[in-house]
Amino acid sequence: MGWKSVPTACRSPQLPSIKVALLVVAAGRGLRLGADRPKQYLSCAGRPLIAHTLEALAASWPFSAVTVAIHPGDRALYDEALAYLTPSAAAALGPPATGGETRQQSVLAGLEALVAAAPDIVLIHDAARPFPAPDLVARAVQAAERHGAAAPGMPMSDTVKQVDADGRVLATPPRSALRAVQTPQAFAFPLILAAHRRAAAAGVAGLTDDVAVAEWAGAPAYVFEGDPANVKVTTMQDFSAAEARLMASAGEIRVGQGFDVHAFAPGDHVWLCGVRIPHTAALKGHSDADVALHALADALYGALAEGDIGAHFPPSDPQWKGAASKVFLAHAAGRVRARGGFIVNLDATLICEAPKIGPFRAAMRERVAEIAGLDIARVGVKATTSERLGFTGRGEGIACLATAAVRLP
Repeated sequence: MGWKSVPTACRSPQLPSIKVALLVVAAGRGLRLGADRPKQYLSCAGRPLIAHTLEALAASWPFSAVTVAIHPGDRALYDEALAYLTPSAAAALGPPATGGETRQQSVLAGLEALVAAAPDIVLIHDAARPFPAPDLVARAVQAAERHGAAAPGMPMSDTVKQVDADGRVLATPPRSALRAVQTPQAFAFPLILAAHRRAAAAGVAGLTDDVAVAEWAGAPAYVFEGDPANVKVTTMQDFSAAEARLMASAGEIRVGQGFDVHAFAPGDHVWLCGVRIPHTAALKGHSDADVALHALADALYGALAEGDIGAHFPPSDPQWKGAASKVFLAHAAGRVRARGGFIVNLDATLICEAPKIGPFRAAMRERVAEIAGLDIARVGVKATTSERLGFTGRGEGIACLATAAVRLP
């Protein structure tokens, strides 16, 4: 294929002399998991699974270009997942490629999207493998330099049987010569691009990985040392194990508390948890006076030990006059992600005699989850009266007490 190996002395993850691109394949449906959305977008330890994969890869190598091949119907889910990335990991991503009905089609779309970047090497990785270690990625790059087409593989620990349609054993291959293949698979970029183009033109389908495509095109392929921890999430049992592993390594839990009060003023509605609620009065404040979002934002800032809303959005600044309070909560949630953490849960207790919160509780939880980028199961909204005691009991305003739990590295 005309590929020449780069001398070993030139290799360096810190100062690479070659351009290494990354293609993450995320267009699959994940039907075997039986979930309500593709597995790569399921919340796992506080973030979509794909966010863990992209973060790990971003930390493993200074890639010259990164693209993700996604299903055409998943753009909203993909954009939502990107909100969970640290700024450095998000900045490394190029526009997503639109995948196809098969893995081969999706990979080819991703490779075509990388052509303009002109990489020397490309690593192709499954979005559902969230544990790619830097050592594994370095071995992949070196294998591509040396061989042009290679995949990480693990020796088989179980005896393998070849059977027919009835389950009758036809052969017992010696397991010493067998390997369970993983990703990232590593290639000279011109080699694998040409191989995928040829396979597509010839109508060849059903090749289950990219090394198989290279083999079909006549390129010698090799297996290098894989990583037993580099597991793929396929079943719900896999998913639960991955979540437990991610939670165990996620660092410390911080808890923050927020409290806010706003007095009533003339008006016909109040904003609570980002939801407009009809009422006989409005709430008085510099912004839209959403007492719940203010308390929740302060709870997150408290967990981070980063002050309060006033420190980030001074009331003396006229640009925040009448502002929608979703801006404050979204900023606080973004600060958690910027520090490499994630929100475990948010909980708000509204204290008022009126309006009645019950009819709006579901919409309020949904809106808070949307603003903070959380699964709704991690958001609690409650309400209580003060038994007609104090300013809330006299109907002079609304108070809110909020707590937030976050995990930080």
